[in-house]
Amino acid sequence: MLSEPRSGRLAAWGNALLAGLVSPDDAALAIVGEDTVHRVEGLPGESAQVGLTLALGRLRTLGVTGLRVALPAPGHPLGLSGPPEFNARALEAEEAVVCFGAAFGLVPRVHEAGPAGDVHAEVVWQVLPVREAPPADVPSLGEAERELAEALRDATELLSKLDVAGSGPVAEAAIDAYRARAERGREVLAPGYPPRAVRVLELAQRVGLLVSLAHERGHGGAVSSSEMAARSQALRPVERTARRAQVAAYNSLVEERERRAR
Repeated sequence: MLSEPRSGRLAAWGNALLAGLVSPDDAALAIVGEDTVHRVEGLPGESAQVGLTLALGRLRTLGVTGLRVALPAPGHPLGLSGPPEFNARALEAEEAVVCFGAAFGLVPRVHEAGPAGDVHAEVVWQVLPVREAPPADVPSLGEAERELAEALRDATELLSKLDVAGSGPVAEAAIDAYRARAERGREVLAPGYPPRAVRVLELAQRVGLLVSLAHERGHGGAVSSSEMAARSQALRPVERTARRAQVAAYNSLVEERERRAR
């Protein structure tokens, strides 16, 4: 969670494009981000891979009116609705985009090449059929915000007691540096998203970074097996909460539109 998922960029800027808030070229540029190129394959009516602008336009003509994010993990099919083949592909990639209005989903396949520090990533989004059903375990923005505040407080307190690297001044400095880079390089969400979604996504990324730092910096002062187990137990639910909140933020435009239509 050190950076936003590719599925988040595709869904956010794809939703802005579908709402007429950005141009196709601007949406494609934002989705690609720091990658070299993104292509889409398996699109109905196309026998070969196509570019993002063509693919998003074609999805619109196929009835797609919104895009949702899925961030599944083993034992937690977050944002997925089936069928098993799509779920398995999404779980392997650890992310996917699920279309609203037409039964399609997109799973990224990433190819990286180049030396350390100069890695180039090419992404191919595979279009697959999905089951039209409510996505699994996605909270509302309000629920996500409350859960994040509680998880951040509880995890920080417990990790500090265990003397785990990833809490305290070093982590705070790393988080501040990450947020400064993010603010210089991108918008938190695409145009059209409500301020609350931006706030939830920022907090989810902060919580996710805290978890990542705790993992990357080892066991800190937790030297006994019981302390290491307690550390892992503290990190697992907070990481899950952060993923749920990210999905809630990215999906908020579609969820709001769906509520209004009822």
